[in-house]
Amino acid sequence: MKFSQMPYSRPDMDAAKKHMAALTERLKASASYEEARAVFLESEEFSKHISTAGTLASIRHSIDTKDAFYDEEQKYWNSVGPELQEYAQAWTAAMLASPFRKEFAEEFGDLMFINAEIELKTFSPEIIPQLQKEAQTADDYENLLASAQIPFRGGVYTIAQMAPFKLDADDDTRLEAWRTEGQWYKDNQAKLDELYDTLVKLRDEMGRKLGYDGYTTLGYYRMGRNCYTKEDVERFREAVVKYLVPLAVKVYRDQAARLGVPYPMSFADAALMFRSGNAKPQGTADDILAHGRRFYNELSPETGEFFSMMLDNELMDVLAKEGKAGGGYCTSIEDYGVPFIFANFNGTRDDVETVTHEAGHAFAGWLNRDRIPASTGWPTMEGCEVHSMSMEFFAWPWAEGFFGPDTRKFLYSHLAGGLTFIPYGTMVDHFQHIVYEKPELTPRQRHEVWKELLGVYMPWLRLDGDIPFYSEGEGWQRQHHIYSSPFYYIDYCLAQTVALEFWAMIQEDPKAAWKKYMAYTSQGGSRVFTELLKNAGLDSPFDESCLRGVCEKAGRWLQDYDLTGIE
Repeated sequence: MKFSQMPYSRPDMDAAKKHMAALTERLKASASYEEARAVFLESEEFSKHISTAGTLASIRHSIDTKDAFYDEEQKYWNSVGPELQEYAQAWTAAMLASPFRKEFAEEFGDLMFINAEIELKTFSPEIIPQLQKEAQTADDYENLLASAQIPFRGGVYTIAQMAPFKLDADDDTRLEAWRTEGQWYKDNQAKLDELYDTLVKLRDEMGRKLGYDGYTTLGYYRMGRNCYTKEDVERFREAVVKYLVPLAVKVYRDQAARLGVPYPMSFADAALMFRSGNAKPQGTADDILAHGRRFYNELSPETGEFFSMMLDNELMDVLAKEGKAGGGYCTSIEDYGVPFIFANFNGTRDDVETVTHEAGHAFAGWLNRDRIPASTGWPTMEGCEVHSMSMEFFAWPWAEGFFGPDTRKFLYSHLAGGLTFIPYGTMVDHFQHIVYEKPELTPRQRHEVWKELLGVYMPWLRLDGDIPFYSEGEGWQRQHHIYSSPFYYIDYCLAQTVALEFWAMIQEDPKAAWKKYMAYTSQGGSRVFTELLKNAGLDSPFDESCLRGVCEKAGRWLQDYDLTGIE
């Protein structure tokens, strides 16, 4: 079914709650595994119906935040979602206590019980008011950014539409764009500070109400982390500073030399990889999607079937426009067994990476759409990001069809950007750990923390006040995940490390690399992240040798890459 034809109606939540409670009681009363299994499968189908309604409302709201109907529906789901969680938790507790747990685990795997035990640690009815306010406050942040109308050189643009100007090869245009966009954030900084301060205090309060020493432990549980700890993340951060930051410094020193600008660089200069301009996709959005179809058709029969299904059923909304929420994501519409991709094409290389990155998520969801329970269709977030970030590298042999004469620029900048992203993403994670360890920090103190971390993780940037919003340590307020999905961002860094493993394999044997990718992806979320890697013959990013190895291989490739003729 096409997305535009999928009907939406608000479920009767009182009836839904009663049905969920009745299912729980029937599970408890089951006299045999066959009876309990039937109730379990009925619960799975009912959960899909509720999820589908909420997802349709969320997607349509993000496509047009000015749509009054779906704005109200989003507010409604922000309110009732935490209420439904109480009933979901009662079901989870009943599953954990079921006398047929062994039989369930034998048929459907034991990970559902491992995750269920974590889930029970994230909720109590007493935090429902905080959960409701958290959801609405995060939505207020997204709506604020979506409302941006930024005057620039005779036009008015959204944040996403400003991106091409921020990458312009003309130094004056680029700097002015960075300053202009930064000024919009400055003009709205009081509200941005207020929203984040509210979120930090709400989350800290929830953590303490659940018996934790603040939010961090709760945040890890909410992310479903089931195979690594805060200490593992800290060791990964240390390895990033040890191996990746020095390599990134070299990449940016070389960039400054190419551009003929001082090092350390301004934020505006760091955004320009080549003096003649960054790699740009050729053709229209339709051209990019058409070449995406060719890429997936030629990559494998499975990906070809998948991407044609996405295009034929309108399961992508990619054009940036007024009132549209920022960023990009992939989600699942469970009743129909299909993914959906949301993006903001703006004429930059990111348009192509949407077709590869977000479609990498979507392909994994499509491949595992029939898993039971549905919760094991996807792994935890770092596992999901391996699907997407690795797919970007599998698209390299088709790069010329996306970038034409800019192909060599793209290949160099894509690998360099993949490496230099990891220090940034790690800094986002480090920042959040500090914020939630010290919820009493003022907004200004939080900005100072970010500015200090910039010196550790991104020493190639000049903090001289040239672009105040960024150089004064406020640039983190652009990062949606910090507001909406606390502790998510390190997942990208872990996944990028694994994706670089795939990149190295692709250079040697693309077919063998794809076979290993399918071995990883076809597991869905049936195992914890580290086991998914092990089962596919991949190294763990928590092993220091993994990060060291990919840095060595990628560093040599960049050093030896022929940039002759590229200005």
